[in-house]
Amino acid sequence: MHTLLPFLLAMIAAIVLLNMWANQLKIAYPILLVVAGLLVSFMPGLPRVRINPDLIFFIFLPPLLFEASWTISFKEMKKWWRIIGSFAFLVVFFTALSVAIAANHFIPGFTIALGFLLGGIVSPPDAVSTGAITKFVKIPKSTSAILEGESLLNDASSLIIFRFALVAVGTGQFVWQQAALSFLWMVIGGAGAGLLLAWIFVQGHKRLPLDAQSHIALTLIEPYFMYWVAEEFHCSGVLAIVSGGLFMSGKRLVFLNSASRIQSFSVWESFVFILNGVVFLIIGLELPEIVEGLRAEGIPLRTAIGYGVLVTGVLIAARMISAYAALLATIIFRPSVVPQARSNRRRWLMPMLLGWTGMRGVVSLAAALAIPITLENGTAFPQRNLILVITFVAILLTLLVQGLTLPYLIRRTKLFDGLVEEGAEELVRQQMKQGLKQHVYQFLKVKYENELNGHTGLEKFLKQWEERSKATDDSWMNEKTKVIFVELLETQRQFLTELNKDPTIDEEIIRQQLYQIDLEEERLKII
Repeated sequence: MHTLLPFLLAMIAAIVLLNMWANQLKIAYPILLVVAGLLVSFMPGLPRVRINPDLIFFIFLPPLLFEASWTISFKEMKKWWRIIGSFAFLVVFFTALSVAIAANHFIPGFTIALGFLLGGIVSPPDAVSTGAITKFVKIPKSTSAILEGESLLNDASSLIIFRFALVAVGTGQFVWQQAALSFLWMVIGGAGAGLLLAWIFVQGHKRLPLDAQSHIALTLIEPYFMYWVAEEFHCSGVLAIVSGGLFMSGKRLVFLNSASRIQSFSVWESFVFILNGVVFLIIGLELPEIVEGLRAEGIPLRTAIGYGVLVTGVLIAARMISAYAALLATIIFRPSVVPQARSNRRRWLMPMLLGWTGMRGVVSLAAALAIPITLENGTAFPQRNLILVITFVAILLTLLVQGLTLPYLIRRTKLFDGLVEEGAEELVRQQMKQGLKQHVYQFLKVKYENELNGHTGLEKFLKQWEERSKATDDSWMNEKTKVIFVELLETQRQFLTELNKDPTIDEEIIRQQLYQIDLEEERLKII
């Protein structure tokens, strides 16, 4: 323990330093993490960390998926549900099928079941990687929402494929009728379990006398509980987390107070950031043992890397084909919703760019590490080490090749020039603040008309929330005015909640303003 603890602390410090370096270089930090994981495998004397494969999903997936579902805009997901649904389910299945066929044909000893297992592992693009890469370039909100929604749901669909393939490899048979019923139960049962548990958790947060620390502590364990309960009933724990997370995200103003929302944002962001880094470093620590296993099986490392390059090519080609097939299907069957573009060149470049965003990341790595070491009969799991190497190579190549070139392609093609309006977001923000100002003024005039006459404290209210209080002292803020001020903040939240129903307004702008209101309420508490 005394030797392992400094090593774990050093891992976290290394992750922080890599993130700092990535910001300096203006590249996505997952790119440096995957390279660091590779370099760690060459460092002598480091301990080999072994984690029970059965615990990989349980340790890493619940918080990663819960945080992703918490931060995504459900309104944008509903707006673009057709393309998100097609990429999250149809494209994932097509990619897994393509990988299965290619692996069965080109890799000796790979059955179709093993191919689907590998396909389920490497088919989902990574939300963290895509978001970290696209933050350095300006892309339309619609494109960002599609990528975020796809990467959230495709984790669920790909891991369902992974689970069925795992059973097929272990039993040596696959019954389609039984699989179809199991699939329906996994989807319906998983989503239902997540929604039910999320509702129970929301009621608990609302009714129990919890402070900010207690609220945050509960949100840290709730995704684990959702996953565990769903898996106990043999339905999808991943879908339980996604559906439950989306439900709780929409109710955050109901069951969390301002202090909980402010503090939880930082806690969750740091927690997920560390988890992402730890997974990449763990694969680096396991690579020497994986390579030894390959040699024992008579597979040269160069050959395994070649298979990884082949699978990566299949992944990129399958996503490109899917993107163009989606555009053609839209043009033929639903021409009214074809993406707007200033020229045919831009319209046909859009699927290419969308196909180039398929960077793989931590979910694929966690799924590969979750493959059991042995089958139920005690024999070694077939091709486990090879699958791990192929997965790592696919992640490495997609992050390095696609991740490093994507910002350049966006700038070079000028695909989004004119679609990203520089002043549009600021104009919406100004209009929203003006609406808030009028709403607060009308609220005060109607409810506190008598108190407004000659009350300098209430007059300052109108300027306090808009100008961040230019007054040099807060002596005017007595207990009575504090109560009214808190009431004003709450009515602003209600106004923004109603405003968010407007499909033309970006939910991210609403959330930013809600965060400012939370900060204002917390500042009020220390006056």
